[in-house]
Amino acid sequence: MAKNKTTETKVNVNDFIESYVENEQKKADSFRLLELMSKWSGRKPKMWGPTIIGFGSYHYKYASGHEGDAPLIGFSPRKAEFSLYVFLPTEQNKHLLDDFGKFTMGKSCIYVKKLSDVNLATLEKLCKHTIALHQ
Repeated sequence: MAKNKTTETKVNVNDFIESYVENEQKKADSFRLLELMSKWSGRKPKMWGPTIIGFGSYHYKYASGHEGDAPLIGFSPRKAEFSLYVFLPTEQNKHLLDDFGKFTMGKSCIYVKKLSDVNLATLEKLCKHTIALHQ
């Protein structure tokens, strides 16, 4: 069985943001996301793999037998845009995307250019719903 690449590390989150994020607006948005996601999750940020900042964790196991741990919620301040790991689509929450703002969807994340492009109240609801699904 292949080893998971995205595991919790000991890298300091603030040091990562200061050294990895070059754009000042993205850096400010990253620190704001740290503040908000810490508050919403009640958990401290930790690095997962080289570029994902996660809050809390849960264990998963697929029918194939593959299993591992992943952050409850998180984000990555990638060069082009933020990857937000905050959404598990369900019938109860998919309507929240209608009022989320400017974004695109990936396989397992939501991409946004900057924090001002999204409705923060909706982001909070998405985060809290996702956390509740894993508890």
